[in-house]
Amino acid sequence: AHHVKLFYAGSFAFLKSPEHKLMTHFCLFPARTHVSCDIKGDVAVVRFNTPNSKVNTLSKQLSSEFTDIMNEIWANEAVKSAVLISSKPGSFIAGADLDMIEACKTSQEVSQLSQEGQKMLEKIEQSPKPIVAAISGSCLGGGLELAIACHYRIATKEKKTVLATPEVLLGLLPGAGGTQRLPKMVGLPAAFDVMLTGRNIRADRAKKMGLVDQLVDPLGPGVKSPEARTIEYLEEVAINFARGLANKTVSAKRSKGLMQKLTDYAMAVPFVRQQVYKTVENKVQKQTKGLYPAPLKIIETVKAGLDQGRDAGYLAESQNFGQLAVTKESKALLGLYRGQVYCKKNKFGTPQREVKTLAVLGAGLMGAGIAQVSVDKGLKTILKDTAQQGLDRGQQQVFKGLNSKVKKKSLTSFERDSILSNLTGQLDYKGFEKADMVIEAVFEDINIKHRVLKEVEAVIPAHCVFASNTSALPISQIAAVSKRPEKVIGMHYFSPVDRMQLLEIITTDKTSQDTAASAVAVGLKQGKVVIVVKVRERTQVCWGAAGGTGGVQSGEEEAEGRPPGPRQLPARRGQRGGMSLWRIILPGLALPTFCAGFTCSSILRSPYRLFPCSCTEEDIQMRLVTRFVNEAAMCLQEGILSSPVEGDIGAVFGLGFPPCLGGPFRYVDSYGAKQLVDKLRKYEAVYGSQFTPCQLLLDYANNPSKKFHQ
Repeated sequence: AHHVKLFYAGSFAFLKSPEHKLMTHFCLFPARTHVSCDIKGDVAVVRFNTPNSKVNTLSKQLSSEFTDIMNEIWANEAVKSAVLISSKPGSFIAGADLDMIEACKTSQEVSQLSQEGQKMLEKIEQSPKPIVAAISGSCLGGGLELAIACHYRIATKEKKTVLATPEVLLGLLPGAGGTQRLPKMVGLPAAFDVMLTGRNIRADRAKKMGLVDQLVDPLGPGVKSPEARTIEYLEEVAINFARGLANKTVSAKRSKGLMQKLTDYAMAVPFVRQQVYKTVENKVQKQTKGLYPAPLKIIETVKAGLDQGRDAGYLAESQNFGQLAVTKESKALLGLYRGQVYCKKNKFGTPQREVKTLAVLGAGLMGAGIAQVSVDKGLKTILKDTAQQGLDRGQQQVFKGLNSKVKKKSLTSFERDSILSNLTGQLDYKGFEKADMVIEAVFEDINIKHRVLKEVEAVIPAHCVFASNTSALPISQIAAVSKRPEKVIGMHYFSPVDRMQLLEIITTDKTSQDTAASAVAVGLKQGKVVIVVKVRERTQVCWGAAGGTGGVQSGEEEAEGRPPGPRQLPARRGQRGGMSLWRIILPGLALPTFCAGFTCSSILRSPYRLFPCSCTEEDIQMRLVTRFVNEAAMCLQEGILSSPVEGDIGAVFGLGFPPCLGGPFRYVDSYGAKQLVDKLRKYEAVYGSQFTPCQLLLDYANNPSKKFHQ
């Protein structure tokens, strides 16, 4: 009742104010939770703010509220223009709500969502009142489609502001008119590059290619936080420009350079367009081996719009969007995306003490890479080696890695030097008494690792975590000589460290929860996708690297009750690809090509060549995948993996398991556990016990309703 009285008192005072005429229409509507609107003179400022979320997403509720507000703006004669802006620092709109898409049962339902989005943005594009998009932070997917439907785009010139159409990475295509607007806005070649790669585009590059009209430097004094000040300043600039557009004192017309004009002229020629289509299609086929339908559908949709007209383009977009959303490839890629989100959270909670100073032992390829991704994220880092030559080489590697960003204009030389100021190179243990974590990346020799661990424990503080980057030695064996085994953990990075997303953290039975929390927190700060696995005294296979310098996390003893075989072979550092899991699973085969799917170029001297089993490419692929999946299920069964999600992420990002299959556990759900067990039994009869299905797979095969991913 108190709030109602305040509302009516405020309303009564407002009714007498000069602003009443301007705001009456808005005050008659109930409060909204996802979108709000303020009036600044004759400009409506529409703010996106999805509750209980760090980012804004185009959910049904946000879209509905936005549509209502825009209808009110168009109906109010006092409002001459509008600005669309986010109330969240770091996020304009991060894309469509994936739950909304996955809730659809049929392709027709998804197509209907696409058509609704097309109609909403068509009204924005045709608005009689100028609409300006004010972009700060991530402007992705449907967010970018909304922005390019506006009459003008202003973006902040800062790192967090990126634009992209990442739908292809989820097995989809832009479904709200993006496939039709982008080619007209930035030209056909650039539009294909944006949509077929899904890569992030920085604001300055977006300005050059015509995706953004104006850049704003986040400058100006203010008592609030820099992020809040950035949004305020961006809003001021956008309001002034929107008012100028309405008053016709400024123009939204873009001036194109000579090259852009020549490109547009060339693309207007049907023969030239056909050559572009053909070239792009050939490149896509070469890179994807035809295993990913989304890129080809993007080409088909763009082609329909340019060759047959707008209506045909919109129809093709909505239909193809619906068809793609129900494919197994899209479901697999969506699962991987959700898995990455899951693995970017610290399930062990907040560590008791934040890691502010990190020490890295060994300035080789891995050690220098770890140092680079650490200083790059603001961690004060000590890089120690035993030889000056090795230390110099490691420091030079860090410099080159950061300098490559300067060449790509993602860093300034000043920012590079500022980052490097956090790196200290040395040959002794000076400063280790202040270290919060030490990561060793020395040679894979247990005696060397034991010596290093003892030396480190003599100088580090009690709270300091000791982590090993080993890929071949069991962490429990390394921790055996520690005075504080609860502070010892494995942090297995993948090479090259600055490019590979995955970090595999290995805990022992003695590793404390706080130690695990610290390791995960550091990995997340370094920008890694983190999975956590357990090490056992028995032999097991965890996730390692195939095709890089890593191997597999493996013990040295034979598993109890299992015959010795390729599964027991330890990894060896220094070989091309280490002892890759593929050779462990199926020795004698050439390494498969990982970029698109399981393929095998040739068969070498296989120990199984005398067995009466076909060696067609399909059979070789199934032998690889079934054995791989069986090992993954065994890791989950034995508690080495804590969840199928982490198993899928580790397999795809660490071992090169085909993303189109979504990981070994999602593959089981798609292929069918019973069908997989039947294949394993077939190979077991020919090749022996290495293909014996594990109990967990048998349980799932006997219960068709059980799925690893519900």
